[in-house]
Amino acid sequence: MFDTLSDRLSATFKNLRGKGRLSEADIDATAREIRIALLEADVALPVVRAFIKNVKERALGAEVSKALNPAQQVLKIVNDELVQILGGETRRLRFAKQPPTVIMLAGLQGAGKTTLAGKLGIPARHTYPVRAGRGRPRSGAAGQRARDAGPTRCAP
Repeated sequence: MFDTLSDRLSATFKNLRGKGRLSEADIDATAREIRIALLEADVALPVVRAFIKNVKERALGAEVSKALNPAQQVLKIVNDELVQILGGETRRLRFAKQPPTVIMLAGLQGAGKTTLAGKLGIPARHTYPVRAGRGRPRSGAAGQRARDAGPTRCAP
């Protein structure tokens, strides 16, 4: 899912690279392609509408027209809006005062839950983290857990 979204967005921005100045029609076409890519990635329609509205407002403003490379400026605007929609800030992982600290990961197949679980074990190395896998079994999961457990000393 993320690969498809990434490919669609990359193709959209590739079309902008050769242009010295961006017209309103260029920005509309780019917004349309981004909207289609997000909807195909199963992003909720109200979220897509708000996202596209914010991107178009910023892209049609002086921010892009005065930029040396308008395509890069549009890419920056899209990146900033994506970061904002996804939460806007990073938060530190807080461990429970009395062990164990339980962290549940949920997401679509192929979203990177197993890899993230391995990475979450890195700051917790001194506490001997343990992971429990639940859900549909898949053939590569055991090997992936063992591989990710290596640098963290995490029990697979």
